Amino acid sequence: MKSLIKEFTKGIAIENPTFGLVLGLCPTLAVSTSLINAIGMGVAATFVLLGSNIIISAVRRLIPAQIRIPCFIVIIATFVTINELMMKAFFPALNQALGIFVPLIVVNCIVLGRAEAFACKRPVLDSIFDALGMGVGFTLALCIIAAVREVLGAGTFLGFGLVKGFEPITVFILAPGALLTMGILIGIVNYWHIKLKTSKEITKAGCDGCK
Repeated sequence: MKSLIKEFTKGIAIENPTFGLVLGLCPTLAVSTSLINAIGMGVAATFVLLGSNIIISAVRRLIPAQIRIPCFIVIIATFVTINELMMKAFFPALNQALGIFVPLIVVNCIVLGRAEAFACKRPVLDSIFDALGMGVGFTLALCIIAAVREVLGAGTFLGFGLVKGFEPITVFILAPGALLTMGILIGIVNYWHIKLKTSKEITKAGCDGCK
């Protein structure tokens, strides 16, 4: 159980797809103009991650190594299609807002990367927790970036207006604002990781580590 929890938590903290591995930046920059869009994209990517990881892990011994990437893409594309049809049926406004970035999950490096680096080498249960961790981590990162950009760039939160008289900083809902926001947040996360690692090393070394 400890190993499964570790597989789940690594995607949220240490190996966060956005802040740690810096993957999947195209949808991150494009859809993080609002928190609702970020939640929608995060849930969609998590669904595809979970489904593709399960199937790829289950049939990993049946797929020849020479054609594994095309097979992975076919499996991923199947879940992306299911996801897109469900969004069109139940959340048409969200599907329209996310636009081309929903079908582009097929080539999202987070999804294909987990298939290649993890699911094709590990059991199904491990792959489920890996997919959930990476999906939750990606969704959290998207939501944090989107919350900052929506509040500062549009003066709203989840579509609701905030303080009256607040003048939105328009640059934050444009591409430069996305890069600026993400750069600052990545810097904060890296600083936190360094401080945490240093603290653990000092604790492990005892009093000698303070000299």
